[in-house]
Amino acid sequence: MYSTGREGSTVTAVPSDVRPPRTAVVADPDAGRLALNAQALRGAGYTVLEATDAHSLAAALEATEPSVVVADAFLSGVLSTSTAPVLVMVDLDNPAEIEAANPPGIHDCITKPPAPQELVHRASVLIDQVSRRRASRQEAEGLREQLRGVSAAVRATNDPQEIADHVVAGFGRTLKADHVVLATFEDHRVPLITASWHRRGLAELPVEALPHEDKARAMADALWAGTETLSGDGNEQAARSEAKPGPGPNIAGAASTLAVPIGEGNSSLGIIWIAMMDRPRTWSSAELGLIQHVAGNAAYGLIQSHLINSQQQVVKQLRELDKAKTDFLATVNHELRTPLTSIMAYLDMIQESTEHPVSREVHQMLDIVVRNTERLRTLIEDMLSVSRGGLDTMAMQLAPVRLGQTLDLVAAALRPLATLQNVTIDVDPVPEDPEILADEVQLQQVFTNLVSNAIKFTPSGGRIEVGSESHAAADGSKWATVRIADTGIGISSDEINHVFTRFYRASNAMNGAIPGTGLGLAISKDIVDRHGGRIDVASTLGTGTTVTVSLPLGTDSAQAN
Repeated sequence: MYSTGREGSTVTAVPSDVRPPRTAVVADPDAGRLALNAQALRGAGYTVLEATDAHSLAAALEATEPSVVVADAFLSGVLSTSTAPVLVMVDLDNPAEIEAANPPGIHDCITKPPAPQELVHRASVLIDQVSRRRASRQEAEGLREQLRGVSAAVRATNDPQEIADHVVAGFGRTLKADHVVLATFEDHRVPLITASWHRRGLAELPVEALPHEDKARAMADALWAGTETLSGDGNEQAARSEAKPGPGPNIAGAASTLAVPIGEGNSSLGIIWIAMMDRPRTWSSAELGLIQHVAGNAAYGLIQSHLINSQQQVVKQLRELDKAKTDFLATVNHELRTPLTSIMAYLDMIQESTEHPVSREVHQMLDIVVRNTERLRTLIEDMLSVSRGGLDTMAMQLAPVRLGQTLDLVAAALRPLATLQNVTIDVDPVPEDPEILADEVQLQQVFTNLVSNAIKFTPSGGRIEVGSESHAAADGSKWATVRIADTGIGISSDEINHVFTRFYRASNAMNGAIPGTGLGLAISKDIVDRHGGRIDVASTLGTGTTVTVSLPLGTDSAQAN
């Protein structure tokens, strides 16, 4: 923007003892014009440094920090790095000078030769304008820093009420307001909360002083809808959001009210009122932009905190349900085990009685009862393990265990069951029986589950091979590996990844009405994992299954635990 000089302009002099001393650098290759301009500024109380070319102008700028620079258009190229206000003298009839007067850092232009009083007036006005702009920028930066602290406090908590309290207190103190109120509406995205702040010495706003919820929501929706169609800096919307005194949803008794919508997506979810009770307030664009920014952070924080709190409530309910399930299973298991113990004891007494021996047919029937009783006992033990939340809470009694000896004991115990199904169990002899550090009872449970599964899923005439070996891994650690291979019905490739899931049963087991709970492999994996080992299953549908258990030997086992 270019302005022409005005002849006969009057300038009101400011006493030098009130106005701070000012320094001007005047640069002009025309010696006569330079002298006149310097004399005019000196007469107005300026300390003046003169320059006639680019070199002397650069030297003057380096020697001092002037209050203003008055320079000829052809010397303006030197002024791109100047921090002082720059007033360029330009001949509007000379296109070359107009072109030369457009580098960065130019604040204003004046036609040359300028009238002395006009030059002093324009220089003084320019200094004041730039000073006000700088003060405004500094104020905005201070405001930004304070509101940055509010945003940080909002991000630091997941409590919706704390978020709202931080926002109203931060706005109130930073903006020097009288009252700040934040209220959310009935909305599934946020909890229904209200937070208020008031300046010390003022009473809290009564509820009736605030606009009715319907009016507040209508205003918030209108403002939020307006922001969606604007350029995005929020200034126009924020200016629209200032409710002027008069008709409309103002805070009763307030001289000035600012309404800031809180929203997300296509709709509002709350509103913030900032009120001045005894004085009007004009909001700068910087203030409005920062207020909208913090309001956006508040909306995000309220939504996230509501989601987190909802999830925490769900987790709490799930834990309560899980505890109820555990207590129920523990009670049922206890009530089942007590009579089952008596049944098993009386069965043993009948089978082992020498005074009144039973017939062979009855003995066979009793064997069936014993097997099913044992099956029921195993089921109860498995359910008890599940009721404890797995085996993670059970302490392990670690001691040296001979792996080969354990496998022989398990095979011997299960051979009668295998014989009834016409299935052969072979345990491969090993040259050395490796010793591992383990809980012998839990380890027997693992191999009992695995061999029992193999018996159940192997048709008549099938075979089960149990073998073990020791080997060293690439990292030097030593391991014992047990393989239990059967010639059973196998597992499909689609289902093999689910075999360690609790209560999961393969489709061919369900279709074949093969008994089981789907807990054996899950419990076995828990035990093996706690021993620092791993368990793997390989299977071909219709051909058979091989389960491999790897356990660390010696000190490796101790380190794993």
